[in-house]
Amino acid sequence: MDETLLRSLTPGVLTILVRRGADFAAAEDAVQDALVEAVRVWPADPPRDAKGWLVTVAWRKFLDATRADAARRRREDRVEEEPAPGPAPAVDDTLQLYFLCAHPSLTPSSAVALTLRAVGGLTTRQIAQAYLVPEATMAQRISRAKRTVSGVRFDQPGDVATVLRVLYLVFNEGYSGDVDLAAEAIRLTRQLSAAVDHPEVRGLLALMLLHHARRAARTAPDGSLVPLAEQDRGRWDTAAIAEGVGILQAALARDRLGEFQAQAAIAALHADAPEAEETDWVQIVEWYDELARLTDSPVVRLNRAVAVGEADGPRAGLAALAALDESLPRHTAVAAYLHEREGDLPTAARLYVEAARKAPDLAERDHLTRQAARLNARLRG
Repeated sequence: MDETLLRSLTPGVLTILVRRGADFAAAEDAVQDALVEAVRVWPADPPRDAKGWLVTVAWRKFLDATRADAARRRREDRVEEEPAPGPAPAVDDTLQLYFLCAHPSLTPSSAVALTLRAVGGLTTRQIAQAYLVPEATMAQRISRAKRTVSGVRFDQPGDVATVLRVLYLVFNEGYSGDVDLAAEAIRLTRQLSAAVDHPEVRGLLALMLLHHARRAARTAPDGSLVPLAEQDRGRWDTAAIAEGVGILQAALARDRLGEFQAQAAIAALHADAPEAEETDWVQIVEWYDELARLTDSPVVRLNRAVAVGEADGPRAGLAALAALDESLPRHTAVAAYLHEREGDLPTAARLYVEAARKAPDLAERDHLTRQAARLNARLRG
């Protein structure tokens, strides 16, 4: 069973059901039922037209569920016939589905969460981590979003800003999380950039390319994380960096600065340094100041504290960190790093251990544990 094929077909099938009048929540359930049926049937009897098969089966599943639910019987007037047999159009509907999920009846945060769950394939836990909220809170938010759009016709697609936010979070999960979605996010952002003339769309594409260019160097052969300062810059994708910088420069020239352009500018400054020691941290702090002004994000201010520590010394970085909430994710890891830079190894080792306990994933936990072990070995020696 080709799971990649099933995943690639899902957005198009879901879009077709929505276009035919299915409310989003019911359409999503029907598509999932069709996928289960495909896993059962296809190994022994693979269809000639995979997408057409999924559309037909999903539509039948939707009809069955609709007719079985008395509360939905009034929708049967809109359900007249099954889709005609034969090949379905080979059209990539994924980006359109992103816009449909960003429906005006939803708040931006709910639209993002719903799209990540229904289209991006992320789990509720992964989305909760991206939003820095408990998993139960995110589950409730997604459930409310489904109830809100239940029965709504999707003829008023959402705005570009919400779609950009979704693509950004999908890329981040693919870049650093459990599911590899980074390449798909880049592909969809390229489509959006070709269709929409907006500097923030270009800024997001540049940011993705600049981050993705470093991917090969981010992990060691054993799978352990390699910090930016220790990465082999010869493994960075120079073509992707050049493309990202070019796209960013064109976007910045339009003098309509947004958060994705600012983030891309920071990534470009890292990419421009031949060695970690040559990084222009002063400019990076200035860009973080712009980014903090645009977003007022505590995560941005946390990253800014690291940059201040590099530009003005660890004591200045710790002073910037002291103004932030200690419960902020990765706050303890940043404190450990800055204390180590300042020479306070016992405090740094203790904080690395504490940060490892709070790490959101196994790779980060192992990295922080190794940092603590390294410092403790120095202290014992």
